[in-house]
Amino acid sequence: MFRRILIANRGEIAQRIIRACRELGVETVAVYSNADADALYLRQADETICIGAAPAAESYLNIPSIIAAAEIADVDAIHPGYGFLAENAHFAEVCRSCKIGFIGPAPEVISAVGDKARARVIAMEAKVPVVPGSDGLVKDENEAIRVAQKIGYPVMIKATSGGGGRGLRVASNEPSLKTGLRAAAAEALAAFGDGDVYIEKFIERPRHVEVQILADSDGNVVHLGERDCSVQRRHQKLIEESPSTSLSPRLRTKIGEAAVRMAKASNYTTAGTVEFLVDAQQNFYFIEVNARIQVEHTVTEMVTGLDLIAEQIRTAAGMPLRFRQKDIVHSGHCIECRINAEDPTKDFRPSPGQLRAFVPPGGPGVRVDSHCYGGYHVPPNYDSMIGKLLVHRPTRDEAIRTMLRALDEFVIDGVATTIPLLKEILNNAEFRGGAHDTGFVERWFSSHKEGS
Repeated sequence: MFRRILIANRGEIAQRIIRACRELGVETVAVYSNADADALYLRQADETICIGAAPAAESYLNIPSIIAAAEIADVDAIHPGYGFLAENAHFAEVCRSCKIGFIGPAPEVISAVGDKARARVIAMEAKVPVVPGSDGLVKDENEAIRVAQKIGYPVMIKATSGGGGRGLRVASNEPSLKTGLRAAAAEALAAFGDGDVYIEKFIERPRHVEVQILADSDGNVVHLGERDCSVQRRHQKLIEESPSTSLSPRLRTKIGEAAVRMAKASNYTTAGTVEFLVDAQQNFYFIEVNARIQVEHTVTEMVTGLDLIAEQIRTAAGMPLRFRQKDIVHSGHCIECRINAEDPTKDFRPSPGQLRAFVPPGGPGVRVDSHCYGGYHVPPNYDSMIGKLLVHRPTRDEAIRTMLRALDEFVIDGVATTIPLLKEILNNAEFRGGAHDTGFVERWFSSHKEGS
């Protein structure tokens, strides 16, 4: 086991890692920017080091500053959390060259699965279903047109290094394909430094289902079941739950086995997620691997009773998995709502500012993961998520009722939040019936505006 870990992240994930390390008996070093100097979790770490100014490029994305802090603090490993440098293969390689452990997969694995075109090839070789599309990157406009004509419109143009909806376009005909190619490549080049794209068939009204995996360095891999992330807006998740209402028992088994095959084929280690689209005919298709812990890992923790951060750290330290697939037991239903400092009535405009009050809910089956407190100033420099509210109850109906009660109890004063929107979604008949898909929020928003 590692003796001392540096956390190269901020917010609730930094706090979550500190908590897991404390229970493992591992010391923690928290780095922070000037904007996070008043963060509560800094008091919980064993040591803190300021690594730069508020802009992420000068702090949480500043590899030399983070490595210097790690060397000064004499740590064994760095935990990147999610976002920032979590899936940066170069950062993982720098850690390795400096003889600092990286709590995540190897750099070459991050590169392989992070390149969506390469990951697609790995999936096909592992007999994991993929969405019909180009065999790899499309070299030019003419090749893209040939592929689209072969698989049929509508198609998706996807950046191989994309994420969070960036570098992604839908084309329903040849003119929109040409326009979308240029836009997706330009957006991806600006965001990720890589403008390469590939083409896939656009799946109508899919469910977004992801499978949590854990793997050790001895080649043992288990999946911990699925999470349904279909409630999203512009490819940003709002609500996650487990189990998914879209999977039959047979499909649940098949999709879990496919995720394990994908992990083994890519030599994956530690914690990760294999993401799929599921269509109305119960066909599922691989879309990508997230080579990190995810925001919604907490959903899986609630239904399995496992500490995923602790297991991630153990496997990164070279320790074998402590269980096999048959040992994984799921119970009840979990729903997670992301509480963001955003104003849904103003196109989700970020709402930074001071929290005059922050009183989280409680009661049976309720969990809140947040780094915030009354008096805390939400900075404008980073992601707007200020907390995750989870409920775990025996059934989905009970989980929805408990979530609505918990959202009513949640007191946040000083900034606008997504709580009113989340309550409306939870009361929506389509969501309650479990028949929603990834386009549900956009459709609902459109009809909501027309009716107002």
